[in-house]
Amino acid sequence: MAENLSDLEKIRLGKLKRLKEQGVEPYPIHAEQSTTSQQAIATFEAAEKEGTADKLGEVTLAGRIRGLRPMGKLIFAHIEDRNGRIQLFFRVNELGEARMKSLMEDYDLGDFIQASGELMRTRTGEITLLVKDFKMLAKAITPLPAAKDEVVDGELIRHASLTDPETRYRQRYADLAVNADVRTIFRTRAHIIRSLRDFLDSRDFLEVETPVLQPVYGGAAARPFTTHHNQLKQDLYLRISFELYLKRLLVGGLERVYEIGRDFRNEGVSFKHNPEFTMLEFYMAYADADKIMALTEEMVSSVAKQVKGSTVIEFGEHTIDLAPPWKRATLRDALQEATGIDINEHPDAESLASIMQEKGMEAKPGTPRGKLIDGLLSDHLEPILIQPTFLYDYPRDISPLAKSKPDDPQTVERFEGFTAGFELCNAFSELNDPLDQEQRFIEMGRSYENDDELRHPMDEDYLKALRYGMPPAGGFGMGIDRLVMLLTGIRSLREVILFPHLRKTDEDKL
Repeated sequence: MAENLSDLEKIRLGKLKRLKEQGVEPYPIHAEQSTTSQQAIATFEAAEKEGTADKLGEVTLAGRIRGLRPMGKLIFAHIEDRNGRIQLFFRVNELGEARMKSLMEDYDLGDFIQASGELMRTRTGEITLLVKDFKMLAKAITPLPAAKDEVVDGELIRHASLTDPETRYRQRYADLAVNADVRTIFRTRAHIIRSLRDFLDSRDFLEVETPVLQPVYGGAAARPFTTHHNQLKQDLYLRISFELYLKRLLVGGLERVYEIGRDFRNEGVSFKHNPEFTMLEFYMAYADADKIMALTEEMVSSVAKQVKGSTVIEFGEHTIDLAPPWKRATLRDALQEATGIDINEHPDAESLASIMQEKGMEAKPGTPRGKLIDGLLSDHLEPILIQPTFLYDYPRDISPLAKSKPDDPQTVERFEGFTAGFELCNAFSELNDPLDQEQRFIEMGRSYENDDELRHPMDEDYLKALRYGMPPAGGFGMGIDRLVMLLTGIRSLREVILFPHLRKTDEDKL
């Protein structure tokens, strides 16, 4: 290990060795934190108002050392815990020469420390712990990233910075340790997920869990990851969607179900795609696409109010209002307005590809019509949908699990929700006719025979479930990561996923 350490790490390793030689355990089993920094500050402020601050007694704090400032026989430090920061005041009168010497020689920025003492205010007015005892909780061998200086209330405070995105994603532990705004993003993410659960639970939805390893993948248009179960001698797939299993539960009488969990798609990586991502899907018996559309705008606006305090949010240069009702338009009308192409006038792939090529758009020969339409949407319409918008009435050939409209068999009752220039959600009136569903699987297999991304395999067990009878229902899917992007104003999926997938570096290969 030592040969790969920097000079600073070797110095810290020496301090670690010295602590052990002195009989000090640098990684003790037990910690005795009695309160957090902000709880301690709030308690002291309340006691001051009541005139009882001198009667509070001792408290024990714990956290990472963020600043150390020796001043003769005094040492000031700042520690940080999950709530914030607080100042520690070490004085030789309370601790003695030996303890003060150990603090100066053996403790560094980044170490975790436990300190007990009484709360006080310094002459500058800062609430501070006058330390009467302390101990090491964890010695940091590697220093946190290079420091930058900041002046706060006239005092020079040293902070650690980590700004290179690639390094931040690869070393998220360091990123979180030194960037408070990153920690805020993931606290916000947790708040968003709690708010979604609260919304659905309050409407009598049941949270469930369905298999991640599936013998037949389905429920979406994507290329799966494949694995193999040795004992069963069976190929399995990491799920690309929860859909077909959740709808099996509708057959079984669970009329309102939802799941929040991971999906896996063997596809490209971009600012809005990651191979592993978090989804919310819910299914509601006796509902259709229109009811789900109303529920969607109510849910997203409700979550925004809980998390942000308002339905009006800032995203880049845009101010977006998530309050219902959202704008609604047919996919056909919206595409025609954005591209000048009426997809209904081009009922086959050859005709649509021809008009796209005439307009200088990419249209590879042999591409199915549905995929051409999806490309038109992604490239020319989606980026300009800034305010919340529902597009509805989608082609049947790219929606194999949705019900056709009664007056137009080639169009299905499906909608997608867009805002901030990206797709947020997808939903439809669920197809519950087992004969029609079987025919759709056959057609999809034939139309996309050579296209791994859009081919939808036949799921015989799902068809068997449908034959028992599934109630009419509406289904919904939304990427949690994208909702977090929206509500935090962040343009990259990697910023809202704790450990995004990255290409291997030479260092990773060692």
